[in-house]
Amino acid sequence: MDAALLAATCDAPPGDRVIEAGCGVGGALLGAASRRPDTRFVGLERDPAAATLARGNVALNGLEARVEIIEGDVEAGFRALGLPLFDAAISNPPFFDDPGALRAPAAEKSGAWMADGGLAAWTVFCLKAVREGGTVTLIHRADRLGDILTLLAPKAGSFRIRPIAPFADAPAKRVIVRAIKTGKAPLVLLPPLVLHEREGAGHTVRAEAILRGETGLGWS
Repeated sequence: MDAALLAATCDAPPGDRVIEAGCGVGGALLGAASRRPDTRFVGLERDPAAATLARGNVALNGLEARVEIIEGDVEAGFRALGLPLFDAAISNPPFFDDPGALRAPAAEKSGAWMADGGLAAWTVFCLKAVREGGTVTLIHRADRLGDILTLLAPKAGSFRIRPIAPFADAPAKRVIVRAIKTGKAPLVLLPPLVLHEREGAGHTVRAEAILRGETGLGWS
């Protein structure tokens, strides 16, 4: 779900370059690439097994000409990659950074759940990865919104925040945050995306259309 929503936020215009920090097997990266057919993408993944699967998924979808998977660690910093700056960075950082607070479901999945360098390492990486005027887009737990804004604020602004709520009458459990590096515009809190109807087990009409790739999750 989070990967699909992150992909739906990508609005990079033709010719832009986008990097995903921690792309895993490519769920969000490939979703974004399929939505933006004239944009180039790079996925960074530190787990060799996941990176291998991501490359296979890129090939299966015939996207080798526009999507590249590279191995590297967010905590090593963007400069360690030796790449030119990107126009946009997207990421679904690990939701937890305290090993004492949560145990990952399996040892091999700990990297997807636990951010060894904390959320700070991911925000710093994304900010370093983009040019001035470039965008950083993160999906994360709603209760970390204050931390996300604090970490991004020294170098970014023009925040746009999209809450993601399970039901119309329930608090948001996720937020998607878009920031512009060196942006100065006022913060905008957008209407929430509601995922489910109370009656029945299905998604709302809008959520279903987004998850099926029929529409994007815009910033207005």
